[in-house]
Amino acid sequence: MKNGSKSTKDTGHSFEDYFKRAVNPLLVLLLLSERSMYVYEMAYELEKRSGGKYSISLLYPVIYRLTSQGFVREGQKAISDDNRVRQYYEITPDGVTYLQYIEDVYDQMSQAVQQIRQNSGGDKV
Repeated sequence: MKNGSKSTKDTGHSFEDYFKRAVNPLLVLLLLSERSMYVYEMAYELEKRSGGKYSISLLYPVIYRLTSQGFVREGQKAISDDNRVRQYYEITPDGVTYLQYIEDVYDQMSQAVQQIRQNSGGDKV
């Protein structure tokens, strides 16, 4: 498979799609642990901080899921310069606890995957 190409052969979803689905809540909570943000601002921050390599086109489902789980709540609303209402979101105390937990799990899993990759005896195709 060529570098950067997406395989959707079996499921209709790429590895990148599945990866983002798993990691997006962690990243949203991480951003909100710094300060309250509105959705477009979060998407912009993720793209900026990743050097343009990480983007989320559909962030609202992540926000809604985290809100229903009690990890995020609606904060203040503000009117932008172009008269748009911006809904800010903020992390809850339960969200802070959950963020710490999923950061630990992510670190452990990432280290395990790296260890497996480094100890792989097979030749790469």
